[in-house]
Amino acid sequence: MSKNRKSGAPALCALALAAAPLSAHADAAKDLQVAGRALTFLENGPTGKATLGVVFDPSKPASVAEKNAVMAAIGGGMSAGSLTIVGKAVEAGDVAGVSGVAALYITTGVNAGPVGAAAKGKKIVTIGSDVSCATSGACVMSVSADPKVEIVVSRSAAAAVGAVFKAAFRMMIREV
Repeated sequence: MSKNRKSGAPALCALALAAAPLSAHADAAKDLQVAGRALTFLENGPTGKATLGVVFDPSKPASVAEKNAVMAAIGGGMSAGSLTIVGKAVEAGDVAGVSGVAALYITTGVNAGPVGAAAKGKKIVTIGSDVSCATSGACVMSVSADPKVEIVVSRSAAAAVGAVFKAAFRMMIREV
């Protein structure tokens, strides 16, 4: 009996490791749905096909992993309300030169201050998966779908990029 328990442990660990990337992709997909829907509540926001720049720090494994999960969740295009979101990976150091994106999604671990400053200069909406990105003013908003949907909007960052949200949306968010 103990032999079976020992031989089952590696299989259980392998199953858990195999399932881990799937759960990361599921969370990224949920967060992206929330982010995409939030973009549809912008006055004069993007419509149709919109490119989401996924900002990551190649020196931080967690940031790269989140970028990979987000890009996998987007795939060839992800529908979010009236938008079809396509992804474009952007290294954090390259944000100042980025073009053709409707918004930037800042992965966890990226130094959001310089990225947010560069985005503000280009009037690009920034979205983070970490609430501290919005509460610090580096991101226009942070989104999280787990365990419940939470959207936090930075008034100052939104004003800096000219982002104005429709009244119906403002009732569903927390502004800081």
